[in-house]
Amino acid sequence: MTQTATTTTAVDRSTTRRRPGKWSREAWLRRAPLMPALLFTVLVTQIPFLLTVFYSFQSWNLVRPGSRHFVGLRNYIDVFADSQFRGAMFNTVLLTVVCVLVAMLLGLGLALLLDRQFLGRSVVRTLLITPFLILPAAGALLWKTTMFDPTYGLLNFVFGTEVDWLSEFPLASVMAQIIWQWTPFMMLLILAGLQGQSKEVLEAAAVDGAGRWRTFASITLPQLGRYLQLAALLGAIYIVNSFDAIYLMTQGGPGTASTNLPFYIYQRAFEGFDIGQSSAMGVIVVVLTLIVATFALRLMFRTFGVSEVR
Repeated sequence: MTQTATTTTAVDRSTTRRRPGKWSREAWLRRAPLMPALLFTVLVTQIPFLLTVFYSFQSWNLVRPGSRHFVGLRNYIDVFADSQFRGAMFNTVLLTVVCVLVAMLLGLGLALLLDRQFLGRSVVRTLLITPFLILPAAGALLWKTTMFDPTYGLLNFVFGTEVDWLSEFPLASVMAQIIWQWTPFMMLLILAGLQGQSKEVLEAAAVDGAGRWRTFASITLPQLGRYLQLAALLGAIYIVNSFDAIYLMTQGGPGTASTNLPFYIYQRAFEGFDIGQSSAMGVIVVVLTLIVATFALRLMFRTFGVSEVR
């Protein structure tokens, strides 16, 4: 009995020794094709970020030669005491939340319509996807010159008004353009979820006498939960960094009414030439984004049933 147990233990140890470890030669060979992409990512993202962290501890203004010196955490203290920075953060959160929610609701409605069979569905689907394929700068200029122009704009022509939309409703105007551009993205993700649901379950619900609203609320919407979370996460990551629409449509104005964090950092770095404080703002934004993204990814992993990412 003892000899058998000893033999089993020896076999287990031998198997453990033969099993390739995390840093074994076989593991490195599997990861080798990814190394160029990893090195490129480190060069273009991590090294600039480390330089940004280094500059955030410096007081350095480009218009004052010889002003560069170490100030420690002074830049971070000044940033949090800056009322314009807090206002830009509020605009960023408001812009992101409103655009993601409205674009998701519109995308859900359009996806439900496109999930049905009708004549010309492929043509309608292509037309609805088009706004997402337009460059953000081109889309912003398009809305500025054709929709919001106070003299020749389509909105004033349709409503019979003479409103300068970009001056009186700057943030809402930017939201409208971003929602128009990101609704097709939400629609595509949700449409993929709709087309992936089981037809047998829907037919069984119809046989049991469930109406359209009951079927949607009890079957379709719970299944779309994963796709809605993915759409919200990806949309928030991209919309929180919106710069083109604000720069080309409102320039952050009037005053700071439509200024968000990316545009405010641009102003401090390339118009105010304050490298130290703009770097501190960039580090703060990256840290806050990482915190939010980490919680969102954990929620998604739980939803998709992913226990560990390897």
